[in-house]
Amino acid sequence: MSGKRHGFHAKWRQLFGKAPDARLRTGSTTKIMTALVVLSQRNVDLGKKVKIKKEYTDYVIDPATHTQRYSSANLLLGDSMSVGDLLYGLMLPSGCDAAYALADTYGTGSTTAQRTKSFIAKMNGKAHELGLNNTHFDSFDGVSNGKNYSSPRDLAKLAGAALKNKTFKKVVGTKVYSDMKSYRPGGGTHAMAPWKNSNTLLSTYRGAFGVKTGSGPEAKFCLVFAATRGSKTVVGSVLAASSADQRFKDATKILDYGFTR
Repeated sequence: MSGKRHGFHAKWRQLFGKAPDARLRTGSTTKIMTALVVLSQRNVDLGKKVKIKKEYTDYVIDPATHTQRYSSANLLLGDSMSVGDLLYGLMLPSGCDAAYALADTYGTGSTTAQRTKSFIAKMNGKAHELGLNNTHFDSFDGVSNGKNYSSPRDLAKLAGAALKNKTFKKVVGTKVYSDMKSYRPGGGTHAMAPWKNSNTLLSTYRGAFGVKTGSGPEAKFCLVFAATRGSKTVVGSVLAASSADQRFKDATKILDYGFTR
């Protein structure tokens, strides 16, 4: 292989691993857990409307340069969006604003800071529940404060658990989503540009149906991926790849290997 660290699982059987338990930064693959925590809420209402606050829209903008600093779903201040649509905004364009909105909505506490902190605690609780012993979250979106890490093996386990949820599987397998509605405060809706999935494997690898890209100065380029051919499903991860293209090339090689075993 290329020398990058890879983790690889197919249901209960490991097919390949290279430094599978190494603790590495994960970038926006963190949002897999964000989505899973939301979808794990009891009787979660995907139609629930969430008002888009200034905190969410400001978060993705650099205050010094007024340019975009984090990936965004381009949520519209003052509008409302459904939880279901926010999940698409979270997973396809990797919107950190959508992650903020969901964390604020499903955390507990009297302030935004308290609610997002409690949501991150829920993420770590879910990691413990799933036996992800080399995983810790310090953010709801992968924009780390220095203690956000996981391992290739843990990310593959996490993806396998999340893919059992039908809504999650549908969202991450969607190439383009244009059915979102941004509800104006006074009635009616705003038109929004379609959200395109950053996971190009969906278009380039036969049978691919997920899961999530990630990147960052420390994380480099990451990918959690899944594909099905015949009766076999392969789920795996690539961390710390040297480029965006390389993570997809590495994933393709690992998938090809997995489907021959």
